Amino acid sequence: MTHTLKRTFAVLLLAIFGSTILYNCEPDPDSLGEQLFNQDAAQGNETPYELIAYNINNHDSIRSDASRLISLLNTQGVSTSIGVLGAFTESKFGMQKASYLTQLRMPVDNFDFNGPQAKVDSVVLVLRMPANTADDTYYLSDSLKAPGAYDREDFPIGDEKVPVSIEKKTYPVRKYGKIGTSNSMRINVHEITRFIDPTEKAFMRSNVDVSTGALLGSAVFDGNVSSVTVTRKSDNTNVFTGNLGFRMKLDKDFFQTHIIDKKGKPELQDASNFIRYFKGLKISVDETDKYLFQFSANDMELIMYYKYDKTDNGVVTRPQTTLVFNLGAANAHIGQYEYERAGSEVSTALGASSEQNGDPKLYAQGMGGPSIGIKIPDTTIDELKTLYQKDKAGIVSAKIRLYVDPSSWTNKHSVAGDRKFTILPVDDKKGADGELVSSSFTADLLAGFTMYYYNKDPEYYDFVVTKTVKDIIEAAAANKVLIINPGSFVRDSSGNLWGTKYTTRAFDMNRTIFTGSSDKTNAKRARLMVTYATKKN
Repeated sequence: MTHTLKRTFAVLLLAIFGSTILYNCEPDPDSLGEQLFNQDAAQGNETPYELIAYNINNHDSIRSDASRLISLLNTQGVSTSIGVLGAFTESKFGMQKASYLTQLRMPVDNFDFNGPQAKVDSVVLVLRMPANTADDTYYLSDSLKAPGAYDREDFPIGDEKVPVSIEKKTYPVRKYGKIGTSNSMRINVHEITRFIDPTEKAFMRSNVDVSTGALLGSAVFDGNVSSVTVTRKSDNTNVFTGNLGFRMKLDKDFFQTHIIDKKGKPELQDASNFIRYFKGLKISVDETDKYLFQFSANDMELIMYYKYDKTDNGVVTRPQTTLVFNLGAANAHIGQYEYERAGSEVSTALGASSEQNGDPKLYAQGMGGPSIGIKIPDTTIDELKTLYQKDKAGIVSAKIRLYVDPSSWTNKHSVAGDRKFTILPVDDKKGADGELVSSSFTADLLAGFTMYYYNKDPEYYDFVVTKTVKDIIEAAAANKVLIINPGSFVRDSSGNLWGTKYTTRAFDMNRTIFTGSSDKTNAKRARLMVTYATKKN
């Protein structure tokens, strides 16, 4: 019998006879199941086995520097970085507030501002965030809130104010939290007064503490972004087209005295001097109970519009030009997260967590919140080894099943399909930064198998550990603790995993409560679901 025919025969018999197979062509039970790891092919009866599922307290701290805010790498190795802003409070997890810290640099050293008598007209910070639309959208100003087309007679173009037509389409951004009648939050931009050294551990983590100085700007964000097209009425020429973003004005006098007036001085001599002089920006919100939203950190813009003296054939003019500061990857970037857990359900649960007995509920939260630890107990391993050795049973499928707790808070306003998870084996030590170390992916992920399956009703997740369990039972592999976190693994544009450390957990806004393993009377407790087949002689 050919190898291909044997595989086909195995699948058909599983579908017909359930968990017991006449599999006379394979010489050993450890071969059975290797071709049937995919859940869709495993048709045998599932048998539940006990496991230990417990909460891991990460003390509301996570690596959230630029190296951990990566969502995708392109073919040139350039990353797409994500920041989070906003705040949200609820009884299960308490209050979570997200701010963003970034350095900035001059576009070139010793910038001369095109000559003498430079004067700042305005300074604009642009935040770009994904909207709930495939369209490229843009937010122009607080004064342009009405959707649709309308006219404006005094739109500034250079030194003129001309009549224009403005076309605007508005879309909501992707939010997580309270989305009710009041969507507005005040976004503030402060000067940072402490030098950010990205090589210091203190500046790598989300609970970093920085001092701030001047308030450089403040604006109300109403939860929407808009596409804007401005057309001159006289000849229908395009004056302005806006892409995805939220624009807010900053203090032009601050930039006059701190940037232009420093022309030719050591502060602007080179990047090293500049980032120690102008230490950076903190972007935050006033509120504590609204929602969280993401923005593209690499696409932020800080634009200074200014005029300067220009002499042409003895005629002095004052043309306007721009200076665009560098906010890109060369700078330090940090997601700063604050929590207030007092009185919350998760605070009580973490205080009573037990690695030995498991917990009744499991709490998973991105951005430094708790993780879930999974341990397959020795008693379960012994049962499976007995089946393998005495009954010639081969494991066809093994999954860690976690039911979403039906009584938990759920955010019905979050975007469907946003909830993602990772699972990794944990080494026996902690890293230098205090986080659990996972030096490799699961055997299943390395073999190319699906990481988990989602079932909608009843709501649960099946984390695939078929090869992981087979290796423990059949090849004496180490039975390591598995850790489950919100987020997904970072991949490059070809789909390759970048490494175990690189996930979207540092900016994943989601949270989920699962049923744990300690209540043995709960039919929906966390368990290991194993499908196996027995060889008969």
